[in-house]
Amino acid sequence: MERGRAPARTRWVLAVLGVAWGGAVLGGMTALARYSNTAGPLAETPSRLPEASALRAAPGRFLLVMLAHPMCPCTRASLAELEAVMAHAGGRADAHVLFLRPERAEAEWEQGALWQRAAAIPGVTVHKDAGGVEAQRFGATTSGHVVLFDAAGRLRFSGGITGSRGHEGHNAGRAAVEALLREEAGRERHPVYGCALEDAAPLVAGGPTP
Repeated sequence: MERGRAPARTRWVLAVLGVAWGGAVLGGMTALARYSNTAGPLAETPSRLPEASALRAAPGRFLLVMLAHPMCPCTRASLAELEAVMAHAGGRADAHVLFLRPERAEAEWEQGALWQRAAAIPGVTVHKDAGGVEAQRFGATTSGHVVLFDAAGRLRFSGGITGSRGHEGHNAGRAAVEALLREEAGRERHPVYGCALEDAAPLVAGGPTP
């Protein structure tokens, strides 16, 4: 009798372990999906280009600014979308990417792979944002935040240009910026998906701790 029961008991244990493993996998996938679609807080952006900012566009052109964290893996997708925006901008915008450089950071701390990626985009000028001063002026708290001002210095767009964290591809944020650069109607806001700008070093490939 005991020999006959052993296979049945084994099958029962394996079934329980299978259900537990499946539940763990499903839970992990759900958590990852939730994290990928969780946007950063969207603070208020000034309605006009801050006078204290060192950034200015040439007369008659838009000014596009992206605030970024040099260690945020999500920002690679934001830069890919920025490259697409600039390819369709028709020379109508002066674009700048400002990388956070925390106080007391080592020299050239911010000039890593993302800096080089941004610098390779035609029409984009890259700067360091010492202490996050410019990010504060523009109300940016999340890496990948884009602000767009028209030739008169009026805010036209504030938000992200990806559809979720670290994902490239057509999305409402990028579409809005491209439409506005064509002098067409476009949404003024879009969620920003990325790492917090105040984090000294995002932890893993998916971004910092939520």
